[in-house]
Amino acid sequence: MRAELDHLVVVAPTLAIGAEFVTRALGVEPQFGGAHPMMGTHNLVLRLGTRSYLEVIAIDPAAPHPGRPRWFALDRLSGDGRPRLATWVARTSSLDATADRIAPYLGNIETMTRGALRWRITIPVDGGLAHGGLIPSLIEWPSAAHPAATMRESGCSLSGFEAFHPVPEFLRNELATLGLNDVPTVSALQTGSRPYLVAHIDTPSGQRSIGA
Repeated sequence: MRAELDHLVVVAPTLAIGAEFVTRALGVEPQFGGAHPMMGTHNLVLRLGTRSYLEVIAIDPAAPHPGRPRWFALDRLSGDGRPRLATWVARTSSLDATADRIAPYLGNIETMTRGALRWRITIPVDGGLAHGGLIPSLIEWPSAAHPAATMRESGCSLSGFEAFHPVPEFLRNELATLGLNDVPTVSALQTGSRPYLVAHIDTPSGQRSIGA
């Protein structure tokens, strides 16, 4: 199985709070993306390359409850919760061909939409984050075109991506199973520490970082 980073996911109690968080961290404002009717969420996006981007996602107050747990653990984020780089999504060319290698904690493969966009993605049944968000969801875009190609140019690009985990060898092994041997760079934390991600991004005003 081979996979590569598709996008970073910042969760926030509202899109306005998420936009402020990203703008303060990177000096660049994300653009509006759209709504996800099946999840009752909406997002902002920031292009990082022709096939990568950063997403800010929040519960859409105008949407009805989806009748299921929302993805990216958004139901567990309180209204006054702090936005954060919570997880990431890795792209693969065929989810079906690799379904037997997808760990149960990644959940089911589901078809999602946002406006004219359509994709397939793994979603845990409980809507949670796999291993604290350090293991990515897997995504498959059905056509050669990638949504980042239609986003406005931000002047930003991902220059480094790090994961910090109390048991780094475990995380490296899990990522290698997904074909992610070198993404992200994995470093050790003290036992009992909470895992987290940090993304280093080249911006028009120099390199900035976002994450814990």
